Amino acid sequence: MNNDNLINQYLLATPSIKDPLFASSMVYLCDHSKDGSMGMVVNHLAEQRLGDILEQLDIHCFTQSILDLPVFIGGPVNLQQGFVLHSPASKWEKTIQVGPDTSLTSSKDILEAIANDEGPEQFLVLLGFSGWSAGQLEQELQNNSWLTAQSSENITFNENIDNKWQMAFDTLGFNLDKLSPTTGNA
Repeated sequence: MNNDNLINQYLLATPSIKDPLFASSMVYLCDHSKDGSMGMVVNHLAEQRLGDILEQLDIHCFTQSILDLPVFIGGPVNLQQGFVLHSPASKWEKTIQVGPDTSLTSSKDILEAIANDEGPEQFLVLLGFSGWSAGQLEQELQNNSWLTAQSSENITFNENIDNKWQMAFDTLGFNLDKLSPTTGNA
């Protein structure tokens, strides 16, 4: 996969990543340029539920199934900042379309819509993000710390959180057991 076009792709942590923040992580890449990269870990749960976040923001919701929805740790950068990764819609204040099936919003109005059951069809609420400085992600890719895979809304928004990484890995077409725990380039 061409490193110049990583937006709307997954980064799949290889076994060589030992950092607990990124071990077994699946990052949905939202931005990638010569200036750096930004993505969201979409398979690591936060301790909070959506109801906790809505309460902190003084957003009222009376639907228990919405209050019980999981919140994800998007990454270690700016954990106080909330994001919603969602199926496309353009009616919220701070929304960017990342891919044909995915948008990212960072404004409170989308959470208000979700609380009123008027939000996007599919969504993940995340705290924080993952960031790389200029050239850092390219170096990590060269060191085989990450594998790249085509994103799919069926995987990104899948409720089976524990299997997301494996589902994305399976799209690559080779056996994980054959992947060496050591990195290098031939």
